[in-house]
Amino acid sequence: MPQQGVAPARAAQSNIVGRLAKFFPEATPVRIGVRITGAGSSDFAESTVLEFGTSQEVLFALAQALEFGDRIHIENSDGSLKADASIVAVQIHNGRTALAARFTHAVPNWIVKP
Repeated sequence: MPQQGVAPARAAQSNIVGRLAKFFPEATPVRIGVRITGAGSSDFAESTVLEFGTSQEVLFALAQALEFGDRIHIENSDGSLKADASIVAVQIHNGRTALAARFTHAVPNWIVKP
């Protein structure tokens, strides 16, 4: 008989981003793999998953420590999402960082609510 289990790293990541999402009442759960790169003085690249989104913001977890106001570039693998954003919220818990970033320009149709 198969046994069910929870992957601790994934559960912890989702939990921290979910807690941050409570501050964004319009946030919709999404699951979009992206590459986040630093813009300006923050030079880094990290793959992650966008876990929540609004028409103007995305919420995700990173190992990279970022601060309020840092600028990033977000791009998915097929290139349908390419956007610059600025960090507007940071929540740190057990060495993981949940972030919310607001697009610097309108990104039409990136998230569609049912």
